[in-house]
Amino acid sequence: MPQITHYKTPCPEHITSQILQLVVDNLTDISAVALPPSNLLYNVYQYAIGYEVHLYLEALNGAKGITVELIVATDVDDPEKVIGFVLYLPVKDDPEACGVAYMAVDASHRGQGVARTMLREMVGRYPHAELTCSVGKVPYFEAMSFQVLGVRGTQVLMNTRDHGTDGLMAVLDTAPIYSSLEVRQIHTYLLQKNGKRAMTDAEKQRDRHLDQLTRKANEFVRGRLGDEAVPAPSPRLRLV
Repeated sequence: MPQITHYKTPCPEHITSQILQLVVDNLTDISAVALPPSNLLYNVYQYAIGYEVHLYLEALNGAKGITVELIVATDVDDPEKVIGFVLYLPVKDDPEACGVAYMAVDASHRGQGVARTMLREMVGRYPHAELTCSVGKVPYFEAMSFQVLGVRGTQVLMNTRDHGTDGLMAVLDTAPIYSSLEVRQIHTYLLQKNGKRAMTDAEKQRDRHLDQLTRKANEFVRGRLGDEAVPAPSPRLRLV
């Protein structure tokens, strides 16, 4: 079993750097975009999702006006090695509720109960827990007592209860990252390297990919919940 550490304040730098490495190494799994490495835009999204998580890790100090908590799993034989993490957001006005923002497990430690152990720790603190995942991962989370509630974008919305919280979750406004100078510089580099036609094709592939994921998630949830299934905004979000 992994060693579990819970953080409500900033974690040590060597922990932070390993978490961010896990994020960029697992973009396809951790991001709702789920872009495959074969797409030329992959590096753009790697940077963007890494910076998103960086901002949330900074927010552990409370300076950004949101509440963030972090569970880190480390190797029992090498306590300095991070093998997984769950970053989640407690819900205001509902002390039992939280939502998973980001989660990843190192590829070499999957299938060993790392994610299950981290989520069990989180649910022990906040029993009314919510997350989103791809259609393929639904059975995994159902085995951990999460149930399908609806659709959120390209993913299936799941909760430990049969309803979402009425509380308010504060989240960071990360949209500006995707139009930042750094992202534009990466895109310019890729454009110069691969050419306009290749980058245009990559954008079309991404858009088709997102459409397919959205359609697949909606079809799956309708199959589970019937025609009454609708996109689920729960919990209510407040951008900071």
